[in-house]
Amino acid sequence: MSRPVADGLPHRGRSFFGVRLLCVLLFLAVLCFAGVGAFAQGMPQQSPTPAAQPSPTPTLERQFFKNILRDQRAIWTSPFRLRAGDARWLVPLGAATTALIATDRRTAGTLHDDRTRLAISRHVSRSGALYTSAGVASAFYVAGRRLNDVRMRETGLLGLEALADVVVVHSTLKAITQRPRPRADGGRGRFFTGGNSFPSGHSMQAWTLAAVVASEYHKRPLMVFTSYGLATAVSMSRFTGRKHFLSDVLAGSAIGYGIGRYVYHAHHNTNLDAGDSGVGREHSRLFPSISPRYNPSARLYGVTLAWGL
Repeated sequence: MSRPVADGLPHRGRSFFGVRLLCVLLFLAVLCFAGVGAFAQGMPQQSPTPAAQPSPTPTLERQFFKNILRDQRAIWTSPFRLRAGDARWLVPLGAATTALIATDRRTAGTLHDDRTRLAISRHVSRSGALYTSAGVASAFYVAGRRLNDVRMRETGLLGLEALADVVVVHSTLKAITQRPRPRADGGRGRFFTGGNSFPSGHSMQAWTLAAVVASEYHKRPLMVFTSYGLATAVSMSRFTGRKHFLSDVLAGSAIGYGIGRYVYHAHHNTNLDAGDSGVGREHSRLFPSISPRYNPSARLYGVTLAWGL
């Protein structure tokens, strides 16, 4: 007969639960490697950019679905290419996620069904929904074609590609982990008991698109701040709206960020960066170039906004 323990579970049942929890932690490591690891290890060489052609955008369009297949292969095999130097980000991420899993039931239990907070969280989280993220990426692509802005077209294409990668990854992980949402199963957050809470899909989608946009416009602080700021707001709204545990949000954000950065570095046309120094730079029709103007003799100063019309 199994000897009872303090929590009411028999020793054998507790041991089985411990094995399942260990499997969850190991699987968590794999999925985090699949996201952040794909970028941190410098994996773009696994998915080489197509040969340079006069117009890179049609090449990305023709290779769109093939690039998604290459991305998936790179993402799911990334744990096998880890290096010792990756510990500098793996250890803090793993420790933080493990701590959140251990305290998820307590942190989720501090939130009650406040109608105002739930309504605000619901509206904010819509910014990270797939239809919203895909719509933003599509808008970049369409605007880029209409304005003849190669960078905007690439942002849209890479954004849609990264979102497609995220859909495959988070659908697979949710089906495997089967974690109920905070309002179900008494808020215990146990894995493999039926559910689709882990990881947060909204967080993955928001962060992967933010990573692509911020990488493309890394010279524009406002774009970077806005992209990551919105992604952070969406992620936190999934917790405050009682849709996900904090560990779901952290894992989803990390994976989404990693996939977005990977897609950008794997397929970005580096020729677009040739004018980033400001010499011979083509001004965008949508985003102006801002430069200071100062004439000491006339005692005049100000700024110049330049659009490529």
